[in-house]
Amino acid sequence: MIRFLWRFVCAMAIFAVMAAGAYSQEPSEKLTLKRAVELAVQNSGEVKLARARLDVAERAAGASHSVFLPNLYTGSGAAYTNGFPLGAPQVFHVSYVQTVFDPVLRGQYRASEARAEIQRLEADRVRDAVILRAASSYLELAKVRHSLRLLRQERESATKIAGVTRERAREGFELDVEVTRAELTAARIEQRILQLEGREDALENDLRSLTGAPAGRRFEVEAEDLPPQPEQPTAELVSLAVANSLDLKQAEFERRAREHVLKGERGGYLPTVDFVGQYGIFTRFNNYDDFYRRFERHNVTIGIQARIPIFASRTNSAVNLARSELTAAEIEARQRRGVLEADVQRQARQARTLDAEREVARLELKLAQENVRVLQAQFDEGRANLRDLEKARLEENDRWRAFLDAGFARQQARLELLRTTGQLAKVFQ
Repeated sequence: MIRFLWRFVCAMAIFAVMAAGAYSQEPSEKLTLKRAVELAVQNSGEVKLARARLDVAERAAGASHSVFLPNLYTGSGAAYTNGFPLGAPQVFHVSYVQTVFDPVLRGQYRASEARAEIQRLEADRVRDAVILRAASSYLELAKVRHSLRLLRQERESATKIAGVTRERAREGFELDVEVTRAELTAARIEQRILQLEGREDALENDLRSLTGAPAGRRFEVEAEDLPPQPEQPTAELVSLAVANSLDLKQAEFERRAREHVLKGERGGYLPTVDFVGQYGIFTRFNNYDDFYRRFERHNVTIGIQARIPIFASRTNSAVNLARSELTAAEIEARQRRGVLEADVQRQARQARTLDAEREVARLELKLAQENVRVLQAQFDEGRANLRDLEKARLEENDRWRAFLDAGFARQQARLELLRTTGQLAKVFQ
């Protein structure tokens, strides 16, 4: 039985070495936080889709404006006539139409322009979301790898503690419950390592997807902090958010679009004016010279066509609908502003709280490190045992991981606040 276990352990060790060698052969790339964000913005399918939708919105606005531009048509026709010519077939004709005054169409065109601006802001929103996701994935991957290094050190310490505890239990100096407790600690560390390794794989896949890297590419990342920002009071942050908020700008452009629609629909009671022109060439084949005193082969018509509404049921309904939509847009814009101000105040408070939590975690780590130094000195002098020293190292690693978690939470809060105040893209320029 012992021989079988020994062979199994040797086989697992060989497999681990081979797996580590295969893993080390995977192509790797050193990546900085700024470069990760740049690649994500360049290669993101979401950003490309948002820009394509912006192009569609701009072309739709151009199509709405086309009725106010010159429109020239040409064509030809032929027909046999017996008796009085009932139609006017022309060998060649040219028609020109340009709308000069049409309030309804003008309002729709202005509204489409405003909605194109909304789509432009939506493209910026998608870009900021990609930046936030790339930066968060990068920073978390650096934190996870640092935590894994600490946990693997903890595994060594826990293994030593379990070995010493078993030795003391065999000698009668420890209860069996202490052995179980030491083994439970080691098992929990192993469980945490497996969880973080899974998270590491997920974050690497996310970064590869965002940056457009090939499958299997391993990124070498470093623990980085966000560029320092000057301390800003909450009132200043609220002002920045109100001035730069994409949500508020979109709501304002939507309000303007509906205002243009209402103005246009109100103009539906007014006449519409088109500038028209027509040139046609007729032929004697259709008996025009038999029934008209004078036959003219070349004919030109130029003038203005006006349509005056006398009774238009649609206009009244359209005006009421546009007025209701404008009222709803104004209410939504006010609500968004109130929600934004509350969000900025909450995020500012959270950022200050996380700064304090990180400082506490830093001091706890410093205290744990000093405790390890004291116990190491006592162990070297023979005044402390190995188990106490390894426990202190476990505590130090726990404080390290708590410090890393607090730092990452603080970074995430800063990213969210930068995004809300419209400063996120500027940080990575």
